[in-house]
Amino acid sequence: MRRVLLVGLCAVLGISGYIWYVAPQPKAKTASAQFIAVSTVSALKQDVPILLSGIGTVQALNTVQLRSRVDGTLDRVNFKEGQHVGKDDVLATIDPRLFQAALAQAKAKKAQDEAQLVSDLKDLERSRQLSEQRFASQQSVDQWTAKVGVDRALIQADEAAINTAETNLSYTTITAPFPGRIGLRAVDPGNIVRANDTTAFIATLTQQYPITIVFTLPEVYLSAVRDAQRAGDVPVIAYDQDGKKPIAKGKLLVIDNLVDQGSGTIRLKAIFENADEALWPGQYTPVRVQTGIKRDAITVPATAVQRGPSGLYVWLAAPDQRAIMAPIETGPSYDTITAVEKGLAAGDQVIMTNYYRLQPNVRIRTDAQPVAANEAGGRS
Repeated sequence: MRRVLLVGLCAVLGISGYIWYVAPQPKAKTASAQFIAVSTVSALKQDVPILLSGIGTVQALNTVQLRSRVDGTLDRVNFKEGQHVGKDDVLATIDPRLFQAALAQAKAKKAQDEAQLVSDLKDLERSRQLSEQRFASQQSVDQWTAKVGVDRALIQADEAAINTAETNLSYTTITAPFPGRIGLRAVDPGNIVRANDTTAFIATLTQQYPITIVFTLPEVYLSAVRDAQRAGDVPVIAYDQDGKKPIAKGKLLVIDNLVDQGSGTIRLKAIFENADEALWPGQYTPVRVQTGIKRDAITVPATAVQRGPSGLYVWLAAPDQRAIMAPIETGPSYDTITAVEKGLAAGDQVIMTNYYRLQPNVRIRTDAQPVAANEAGGRS
């Protein structure tokens, strides 16, 4: 009897335990399930540069194709491809022997004519003395005078021939007209080069520091750029291909003297020191021209600005721990910050994270201490 009661008691306890195990348990509500964790930054009042964006092409300050100005054999090349060279460095030489011989011949001809002039001058003097003694006619004196004039003209022609020969000889030595970088060599030593060959050249030399960028802006900005130029140097910033990282800073050099009516744009040229050669001739580069500074603007990180059906807005953290959608009007942007024309005040707490979970008046919890806008421009 006891055994039957014990078995029945165990069965009752097992069934009760199973029912308790599988039955749904009430879930405790926690504060973390009611709030969305966010981080915030403070809207700041600070100066923001006014920048105009354009796309430009990097151009060397000077570019020259090294060509031969005389016919001859390319005797020697004194540079390596890609080498930096200085002004007047010897870059290549052409076989000079024919030009040296031409110069020697011109000098010899001058010496011959000078000797003839000395002889004719003596004959002229004798003719004059005889004419004074009436042993020679005036016609003889005139003939020797003309002969001396011819000799002197021949000497002047000889001097011109010598100058020509010396110039042609100097052309056999090709020097750098300015400091720069040599490109790829197009002609090897031993080849014949000709002065009248307009297609062949030895190499290209470019001056890369300083360097220029030619870029365009819409013509509506012409007045703003000119006003900034009248006030002083206009800063120009060159960016990498993505337009995010500044790689060089320079200044506006010149505005073109006409507007392209076909595209409605103006061309401008800026100059950069380019000591680190961050800019390379021929590359396309985004640029920004600073035409002024907006003083005491309300700024927020650019990543905080959202776009909705009704326009731009930011999420604000209200003092009662609720999210508020604040429509804004933006002004100029610089680096990672954006100026806000309307919709914000200095000190407003702008939400920087969990945008996709936010809705108007949803409860939020700030996990991090508020930081300044210019310290959190890269957050997302």
